[in-house]
Amino acid sequence: MEEEEAALSFKDLGIIDELCEACSQLGWKAPTPIQKEAIPLALKDKDVIGLAETGSGKTGAFGLPLLQALIARPQRLFALILTPTRELAFQIKEQFDALGKAIGVTCVVVVGGIDMTQQAVELGKRPHIIVATPGRLVDHLEKTKGFNLKALKYLVMDEADRILNLDFEEEVDKILKVLPRERRTMLFSATMTSKVNKLQRAHLKEPVKVEVSSKYQTVTKLQQYMLFIPCKHKHMYLAYILNEIGNQAVIVFCATQQSTLKTALMLRNLGFTAIPLYGKMSQNKRLGALNKFKVKERSILLATDVASRGLDIPSVDYVINFDVPMHSKDYIHRVGRTARAGKSGIAITFVSQ
Repeated sequence: MEEEEAALSFKDLGIIDELCEACSQLGWKAPTPIQKEAIPLALKDKDVIGLAETGSGKTGAFGLPLLQALIARPQRLFALILTPTRELAFQIKEQFDALGKAIGVTCVVVVGGIDMTQQAVELGKRPHIIVATPGRLVDHLEKTKGFNLKALKYLVMDEADRILNLDFEEEVDKILKVLPRERRTMLFSATMTSKVNKLQRAHLKEPVKVEVSSKYQTVTKLQQYMLFIPCKHKHMYLAYILNEIGNQAVIVFCATQQSTLKTALMLRNLGFTAIPLYGKMSQNKRLGALNKFKVKERSILLATDVASRGLDIPSVDYVINFDVPMHSKDYIHRVGRTARAGKSGIAITFVSQ
C-alpha cells in the first residue's frame, strides 16, 4: 500500500507522453484525487460522474482523457463542454489551450454577451472543442446555418448541478436531443442534486460514479471565522477589517448587485482599490474586472455569487461573506475561492441580527 501511495504520475494513469509534458509545463506535478479516480475510467471509455469539491482539479480530470481520445481519433467538433457561467467557460478554454497547444487543438467559447456573428464564424471553422453556456449554444443550434453536433463524441457537463439549477433545464434538453446517442458523457459537480440524478439516468450509459468526498466540505487548510455585528455597522466593520488585512487579495461576497456596487463605491471613496463583479455587467467588463484582480491591480473584488463557483484565482488570501449566503452549498463554493490547490486561506462571515 505504501508504495502505491508514494506517487502516481499522470503517466501511471495511462496518459500519453505529449499530454504528460503539457501537464508538467502547466506545473501540475501529480494527479489530484479526482484525477486519479476519473482518468483511468474515462480512458477505458466509460461514462463518468465525478463528485469533488471545487478546486480539486476537475478540469484536468475530464480534459486529459478527452484530449487523449481526440489525439487517437482526430476529428472536428469532437467535444462539447457545458458550463453554467461565462467566466468558467473562458477559464476552461484557457486550460484546454494550454494542454492542447503542442498538438494544435482548437477550442472555441460560445457564451452570451458576445457578438453571435463572430461566434458563428468561429464555429464555421469547425473547432475540435466547444466550451459553451447552454442558452447561447441553443441559439446557435437553432439559427446558425450548417452548424450541428451530429458527429460529437464527447459531452462534458461541468458544475452540472448549477447548470440545472439556473433553470437551464429546457436548454439542456434541447441540446441533448440533437446529440448522437453514441458518445461518451461525463458529469462533474461539487454537489449532487436530484436534478443531476434525473439527468444521469436519462443520458448516461452505465455510468461509473467517482466520489472523492461524499460529504460537502471545505478544504482542511481553510480557517473559518464568523463575526456577530449589528447590521447598520456592517460597512464600518468591513472597512476596518480590510484596513487591518492590508494589501492582500480579498474577495467580498454580497447578496445583491446593488449591495456589490454600493460597497465598492464606499470602499473606493475610502481609498481602497476595489472592483465590482456581477451578472448585469457586460462580458468584457466582467473579464476585465477579473483580470485586474488577478494581476493585482485591484486587491479587493466585490462579487455576487456569479464569482462563487469554479473561478480559479490563484492567490486569494481572504474571502469575506459580507452577506450570509442563502444555501450551505453556496457557502462551500464561496469559501472555496481561497485555500486552493493546497494553499491556506481565511474566510470571514459577517452575521447580523
